[in-house]
Amino acid sequence: MKKRNIILTGFMGTGKTVTGRVLAERTGLELVDMDSIIETRQGKTIPEIFAQDGEAAFRAMERALVQELAQRDGLIISTGGGIVLNPDNIADFEKTGLAVCLKASPEEIFRRVEADTTRPLLNGDKRAQIEAILAERKPLYDAVAHGIATDGLTTEETAGQILALYELEN
Repeated sequence: MKKRNIILTGFMGTGKTVTGRVLAERTGLELVDMDSIIETRQGKTIPEIFAQDGEAAFRAMERALVQELAQRDGLIISTGGGIVLNPDNIADFEKTGLAVCLKASPEEIFRRVEADTTRPLLNGDKRAQIEAILAERKPLYDAVAHGIATDGLTTEETAGQILALYELEN
Protein backbone atom coordinates (compact mmCIF):
# COMPACT_ATOMS: atom_id res chain seq x y z
CA MET A 1 0.00 0.00 0.00
CA LYS A 2 1.32 3.42 -0.95
CA LYS A 3 1.97 5.78 1.91
CA ARG A 4 1.44 9.46 1.29
CA ASN A 5 4.34 11.80 1.85
CA ILE A 6 4.53 14.33 4.65
CA ILE A 7 6.00 17.60 3.39
CA LEU A 8 7.31 20.09 5.93
CA THR A 9 7.70 23.65 4.77
CA GLY A 10 8.03 26.98 6.52
CA PHE A 11 10.54 29.72 7.17
CA MET A 12 14.03 28.89 8.38
CA GLY A 13 14.15 28.09 12.09
CA THR A 14 10.55 26.88 12.35
CA GLY A 15 11.59 23.29 13.11
CA LYS A 16 11.29 21.45 9.80
CA THR A 17 14.40 19.32 10.17
CA VAL A 18 14.05 18.41 13.86
CA THR A 19 10.33 17.72 13.46
CA GLY A 20 11.09 15.62 10.40
CA ARG A 21 13.47 13.48 12.46
CA VAL A 22 10.80 12.85 15.09
CA LEU A 23 8.22 12.03 12.42
CA ALA A 24 10.63 9.59 10.77
CA GLU A 25 11.20 7.83 14.10
CA ARG A 26 7.49 7.64 14.84
CA THR A 27 6.31 6.55 11.38
CA GLY A 28 9.22 4.59 9.97
CA LEU A 29 9.03 6.75 6.84
CA GLU A 30 12.28 7.90 5.22
CA LEU A 31 13.31 11.48 5.99
CA VAL A 32 14.77 13.44 3.10
CA ASP A 33 16.15 16.94 3.55
CA MET A 34 16.03 18.84 0.28
CA ASP A 35 18.88 21.21 1.12
CA SER A 36 21.13 18.29 2.07
CA ILE A 37 20.34 16.48 -1.19
CA ILE A 38 21.14 19.60 -3.22
CA GLU A 39 24.40 20.12 -1.30
CA THR A 40 25.45 16.51 -1.87
CA ARG A 41 24.60 16.58 -5.56
CA GLN A 42 26.33 19.93 -6.14
CA GLY A 43 29.33 19.18 -3.94
CA LYS A 44 28.99 22.50 -2.14
CA THR A 45 26.99 24.13 0.63
CA ILE A 46 23.85 26.18 0.10
CA PRO A 47 25.74 29.42 0.93
CA GLU A 48 28.37 28.46 -1.67
CA ILE A 49 25.66 27.77 -4.26
CA PHE A 50 24.08 31.17 -3.56
CA ALA A 51 27.47 32.92 -3.75
CA GLN A 52 28.83 31.11 -6.82
CA ASP A 53 25.72 30.31 -8.86
CA GLY A 54 23.11 32.74 -7.52
CA GLU A 55 19.70 32.29 -5.97
CA ALA A 56 17.98 31.70 -9.34
CA ALA A 57 20.21 28.67 -10.00
CA PHE A 58 19.49 27.31 -6.53
CA ARG A 59 15.73 27.75 -7.04
CA ALA A 60 15.98 25.84 -10.35
CA MET A 61 17.79 22.97 -8.57
CA GLU A 62 15.12 23.05 -5.88
CA ARG A 63 12.31 22.95 -8.48
CA ALA A 64 13.84 19.94 -10.24
CA LEU A 65 14.15 18.13 -6.90
CA VAL A 66 10.51 18.88 -6.02
CA GLN A 67 9.42 17.30 -9.31
CA GLU A 68 11.56 14.24 -8.56
CA LEU A 69 10.42 13.79 -4.94
CA ALA A 70 6.75 14.37 -5.76
CA GLN A 71 6.90 11.18 -7.85
CA ARG A 72 7.84 9.09 -4.82
CA ASP A 73 5.81 8.03 -1.79
CA GLY A 74 6.46 7.12 1.82
CA LEU A 75 8.72 10.10 2.48
CA ILE A 76 8.98 12.84 5.03
CA ILE A 77 10.32 15.76 3.05
CA SER A 78 11.95 18.69 4.81
CA THR A 79 12.00 21.58 2.34
CA GLY A 80 14.01 24.75 2.26
CA GLY A 81 12.25 27.86 3.52
CA GLY A 82 11.98 29.39 0.05
CA ILE A 83 10.21 26.43 -1.54
CA VAL A 84 6.96 28.46 -1.45
CA LEU A 85 8.38 31.11 -3.79
CA ASN A 86 7.24 28.91 -6.68
CA PRO A 87 3.58 27.93 -6.08
CA ASP A 88 4.02 24.93 -8.39
CA ASN A 89 6.28 23.37 -5.76
CA ILE A 90 3.54 23.18 -3.14
CA ALA A 91 0.94 22.19 -5.74
CA ASP A 92 3.13 19.26 -6.85
CA PHE A 93 3.76 18.15 -3.27
CA GLU A 94 0.09 18.38 -2.30
CA LYS A 95 -0.79 15.89 -5.06
CA THR A 96 1.18 13.13 -3.30
CA GLY A 97 1.18 14.12 0.31
CA LEU A 98 0.24 16.20 3.28
CA ALA A 99 1.91 19.62 3.10
CA VAL A 100 2.29 21.32 6.46
CA CYS A 101 3.74 24.78 6.96
CA LEU A 102 5.51 25.19 10.29
CA LYS A 103 5.28 28.75 11.57
CA ALA A 104 6.95 30.75 14.32
CA SER A 105 7.07 34.37 15.40
CA PRO A 106 9.95 36.53 14.18
CA GLU A 107 11.26 36.67 17.75
CA GLU A 108 11.27 32.89 18.07
CA ILE A 109 12.92 32.43 14.69
CA PHE A 110 15.61 34.96 15.61
CA ARG A 111 16.24 33.13 18.88
CA ARG A 112 16.60 29.83 17.02
CA VAL A 113 18.94 31.07 14.23
CA GLU A 114 20.80 33.89 16.00
CA ALA A 115 24.10 31.96 16.21
CA ASP A 116 23.72 30.22 12.82
CA THR A 117 26.19 31.51 10.23
CA THR A 118 25.04 29.21 7.39
CA ARG A 119 21.94 31.15 6.31
CA PRO A 120 22.71 32.93 3.02
CA LEU A 121 19.66 35.19 3.18
CA LEU A 122 20.54 36.52 6.64
CA ASN A 123 23.39 38.92 6.06
CA GLY A 124 23.75 41.95 8.31
CA ASP A 125 20.92 42.64 10.75
CA LYS A 126 19.42 39.17 11.20
CA ARG A 127 16.35 40.34 13.08
CA ALA A 128 15.47 42.90 10.39
CA GLN A 129 16.14 40.38 7.61
CA ILE A 130 13.92 37.77 9.29
CA GLU A 131 11.08 40.25 9.70
CA ALA A 132 11.36 41.49 6.09
CA ILE A 133 11.56 38.06 4.44
CA LEU A 134 8.86 36.63 6.69
CA ALA A 135 6.50 39.52 5.87
CA GLU A 136 7.18 39.06 2.14
CA ARG A 137 6.56 35.30 2.25
CA LYS A 138 3.64 35.31 4.71
CA PRO A 139 0.91 35.05 2.02
CA LEU A 140 2.80 32.14 0.44
CA TYR A 141 3.16 30.29 3.74
CA ASP A 142 -0.49 31.00 4.56
CA ALA A 143 -1.51 29.45 1.20
CA VAL A 144 -0.24 26.01 2.31
CA ALA A 145 -3.28 23.92 3.25
CA HIS A 146 -2.14 23.15 6.81
CA GLY A 147 -0.21 25.34 9.22
CA ILE A 148 1.08 24.78 12.73
CA ALA A 149 2.41 27.54 14.98
CA THR A 150 5.45 26.05 16.71
CA ASP A 151 6.06 28.79 19.29
CA GLY A 152 5.79 27.18 22.71
CA LEU A 153 5.48 23.64 21.32
CA THR A 154 8.01 20.88 21.81
CA THR A 155 9.17 19.03 18.72
CA GLU A 156 7.17 16.01 19.95
CA GLU A 157 4.00 18.12 20.22
CA THR A 158 4.50 19.54 16.73
CA ALA A 159 5.04 16.04 15.34
CA GLY A 160 1.92 14.84 17.15
CA GLN A 161 -0.22 17.53 15.53
CA ILE A 162 1.17 16.62 12.10
CA LEU A 163 0.49 12.92 12.65
CA ALA A 164 -3.09 13.71 13.66
CA LEU A 165 -3.57 15.59 10.36
CA TYR A 166 -1.87 12.77 8.45
CA GLU A 167 -4.17 10.13 9.94
CA LEU A 168 -7.24 12.24 9.09
CA GLU A 169 -6.17 12.42 5.45
CA ASN A 170 -5.27 8.74 5.04
